[in-house]
Amino acid sequence: MERTKAQYVCQTCGHASPKWLGRCPSCGEWNTLVEEIEAAVKPATRRRAAGAAAVEPVSVAAVTLPDETRTPTGVAEFDRVLGGGLVRGSVVLVGGDPGTGKTTLLTQIGDRVARAGGQVLYVTAEESVRQTKLRAERLGAAAPGLLVLAENDLDVITDTVTRRPPAVLIVDSIQTVYRADVASAPGSVAQVRECAAALVRLAKDREVTTFIIGHVTKEGALAGPRVLEHLVDTVLYFEGDRHHAYRILRATKNRFGSTNEIGVFEMAGSGLVEVPNPSAAFLSERAQAAPGSTVVCAIEGSRPLLVEVQALVSPTHFGMPRRTASGVDYNRLLLLLAVLERRAGLQLASQDVYASIAGGMSVEEPAADLGIAVAVASSLRDRPVDPQTIVLGEVGLAGEVRAVPQLNKRLAEAARLGFARAVAPRAGVVDAPAGLEVVPVPDLSSALRVLV
Repeated sequence: MERTKAQYVCQTCGHASPKWLGRCPSCGEWNTLVEEIEAAVKPATRRRAAGAAAVEPVSVAAVTLPDETRTPTGVAEFDRVLGGGLVRGSVVLVGGDPGTGKTTLLTQIGDRVARAGGQVLYVTAEESVRQTKLRAERLGAAAPGLLVLAENDLDVITDTVTRRPPAVLIVDSIQTVYRADVASAPGSVAQVRECAAALVRLAKDREVTTFIIGHVTKEGALAGPRVLEHLVDTVLYFEGDRHHAYRILRATKNRFGSTNEIGVFEMAGSGLVEVPNPSAAFLSERAQAAPGSTVVCAIEGSRPLLVEVQALVSPTHFGMPRRTASGVDYNRLLLLLAVLERRAGLQLASQDVYASIAGGMSVEEPAADLGIAVAVASSLRDRPVDPQTIVLGEVGLAGEVRAVPQLNKRLAEAARLGFARAVAPRAGVVDAPAGLEVVPVPDLSSALRVLV
């Protein structure tokens, strides 16, 4: 009789314990350890593995590589994030909050690849074939080469791919696929780990480009064991609120390209639409001559993005003023408020301060510091910033305005969109593009005198 062993595995981080614990010692979450029963490895299996033929190491210089050709998907924003297109045999994990458009995007990608002549197998483990058909009709994705399989048994999926290897395999989602030889419920740590490992082996053996959709936890992390992200070649996150039209596709891991590129999409009635000029889209609804509004330029990969920073300052009615940040780092906002009080003389101790990036975008780089600080000062003084001015610069604790990387590219993007003036750090100022006046400032107080 085959021996089995039981252990308790954390559903959040994958930590294993021989006994049940109320709190996971690894991630600190409560009531996340679930019992899992695993079949013990037979002694005969160990002997066969020990007596297998030895594999000799080879020199890295002697390894020959085939010509790596990327296959465009037909969606330029998606190809940008992947690094130029699909790599044969790669495994891509796509995560995101419910309703952001993961299934919609991959259905459209599958349709584009199928129309280009490649066969695509879409495995839907959560919906029926009819439900998938209804969504495909709404999206206009009805290519004959897009095949649909409603199945969550991994053995059936593997057999189908082995008999008719497609160019692209889409699995929606990994949390609902199960292996019959694993004694756990679908979605458990053991099931997700084993199913993902089997799909990776299948993709490498058959050279099938595989997309795996993964659910996320309430904290926004991919559900299941951390090893899930280590197994795959690329991890993509869909960012954006379901109540906003814009979606940001970002790579957090990419073995075949950069992890700094982003793709911008807009959710429409017919599906996700590419946004080739995100800067113009983010600034399209900007209010003219409104206090508390500035424009900054962030660099995402190789792409400069112009976004609007909004700030609202109002007297507090409580003992402790509120500080709220959306799209900007909260601790960075507190630092800038302290610098404004200490170095620029602004009285903010009795004021509520709200700061956000319009359009659902997030900006984390320090190049937006000066824009955030100027927006707060503009709202406090109730003086609008010139709408044709862009603000660039990192603010130090001494109130100095520091240089930012790739200043030329930021200024060129501002000039292309019709901005007439740029307030930038004094250090690193270069020749301004035609039609754009660059005003260098050494510190925060000088910038406030120029702008508000």
